[in-house]
Amino acid sequence: MAEIANPRTRSRKGRAAAPAGKHMLSPGRRFCAGLLLTAYSAMLLYWMFLGFGRTMQLDGPLRYNLEPLRTVRLYFDMSNGVSYANRMVNLLGNVAVFAPVGLLLPLAAPRYYSWLRLTVLSALCIMLLELLQMVLHVGSLDIDDLLLNLLGVWAGYVLLRLVRG
Repeated sequence: MAEIANPRTRSRKGRAAAPAGKHMLSPGRRFCAGLLLTAYSAMLLYWMFLGFGRTMQLDGPLRYNLEPLRTVRLYFDMSNGVSYANRMVNLLGNVAVFAPVGLLLPLAAPRYYSWLRLTVLSALCIMLLELLQMVLHVGSLDIDDLLLNLLGVWAGYVLLRLVRG
C-alpha cells in the first residue's frame, strides 16, 4: 500500500516541515527568477564599478563614512550646493536599485523568503560591494548606502509579499 505524503511531517531536526506555500514557484519559474536575478546583478556590478564614468584610481586616501545618516542629512541640507537632481539620484537611486533584489531573490531561492535571512544575506553582500568600491577607489564605503540599499531590498520584499502573500 502506498503512503500519501503529509506536508506537515516532521523534519530530521524534529521541527515541523514547512508546507509548500503559495510563495513556492515551479522549478522552471524559479530558474527564470534566478536568471533575471543573475542578469540584474551583473548590471548592478557594472553600475557600481564601471558605469557613470567611474575610473579606478589606486592612489589617494580610502574614502568612507561610518556615521549613520551623515550623507542622508547632507542631502537634506538645501544650503550645501548639491543640485536637486543629484540629491534624488543618490537618495532614491540607492533605494530603487536594490528593490529587484528583494523581489527576485526570494523567488529564485525560497529559503530567502524569510525577512531575516534576506536581510542578513543582503547586508553582507552590500557591505562587500561597498568595501570593494572603497578599496578599488571607484567609490566610497558609506554606511548610508548600506541603509538605503537595504531599504530598497525591503521595499522589493514588501511588494513581493503584497502580491504573493
